[in-house]
Amino acid sequence: MGQPVLGILTLYLNDNGLLEERTVYQKMTEAGRKLGLDIFVFTPDDVNYKQNRIHALIFDPATKRWSRKWRSFPHLIYDRCRIQRSSRFERLQVFRSKYGHLTFLNRVLRNKWTVYKTMRREERFRSHLPLTRSYESPNDLTEMVRKYPLVYLKPIDGTGGRGILRIEKQRDGTCLIQGRDLSRRIISPQLVKLSSLHSRLSGWNLKNRRYLVQQGIQLKLPNGRVHDYRMLVQKNGRGAWEVTGCAGRVGAARSITSNLHGGGHARTMQSLLSQWLGDEEKTKAVKQHAEELGVEIADFLEQSYGRLCELALDLAIDRNGHIWLLEVNPKPAREVFAQAGERTTYRRAITRPLEYALWLYGQKKNNRDKAQVADAQEKANPGTP
Repeated sequence: MGQPVLGILTLYLNDNGLLEERTVYQKMTEAGRKLGLDIFVFTPDDVNYKQNRIHALIFDPATKRWSRKWRSFPHLIYDRCRIQRSSRFERLQVFRSKYGHLTFLNRVLRNKWTVYKTMRREERFRSHLPLTRSYESPNDLTEMVRKYPLVYLKPIDGTGGRGILRIEKQRDGTCLIQGRDLSRRIISPQLVKLSSLHSRLSGWNLKNRRYLVQQGIQLKLPNGRVHDYRMLVQKNGRGAWEVTGCAGRVGAARSITSNLHGGGHARTMQSLLSQWLGDEEKTKAVKQHAEELGVEIADFLEQSYGRLCELALDLAIDRNGHIWLLEVNPKPAREVFAQAGERTTYRRAITRPLEYALWLYGQKKNNRDKAQVADAQEKANPGTP
């Protein structure tokens, strides 16, 4: 019998075949070979639906080259497809619909609003969720601005800090607007009266673009830069959830978000949290609580939405050490750990999905073997109770 085969499902970023995480896939292929796992990469555009064959992208660790080869469907599929506004994403929906019966390491997670509402129903998570509303009318924003000194406007399916606005009330009653446009460019700070807020934001088309209004948490460091924490929770080689690592992210100057793609930089959680809280014992306790909470959240979301293999949780920790869940990312990058100097964590983040894939393959195989034995016994002894 041949090796178990894992297909990494992704999307091209453009019509020229650009892959966003090509280097990561190379590392996964190399690690998979050492584990006894055959890996190839493909997109929905590489699938021949009539023959059920895939024109796969295959990396050769020996030559460091990529090549194409027609392959059968893999035993397992690792879905790395992020949302994008393109016909390529529409074709992904068709693929998922046609081949949804196959074994995926991870199913599709819902949008930010649906995930928030799902988690809000669980009392144990409520105190960790900044109050969030769906933007249906200007009144939704007005009420939140009046209730909280700081609010954020976020696209319901946004990634990488695109299209996020920060609105902070000033002592004189005006509102300071900052943010990034949909191309991730920093918007110059603007002061407006509350009565003029909606007219100033009219060009953002908040309702049609499906925005959320979220309670803001004060996270500015003494140098004026915002920060938060990216926690990676993954299934291990025993099929159990485990925190792989957590790193701090510090935003670029004048940025309202900490995203690395937006110019932010990474630090170890220990150093950043110690600086923020100023107490080593408190830092240790908060870090432990955050890891316990991360595993609980991952387990709950998997029960709610189906099989998952990894989640990135964006966490805010306020001055009191209280943990807030800002966002859940089902297709996390791993570079934050490399940038923070945590090479061991980075390597573990790459190999854990592969170890989980092998475990899942073994579970499926054992179930098939048991079913075959039971079927053979039934045929040999028909009618036996």
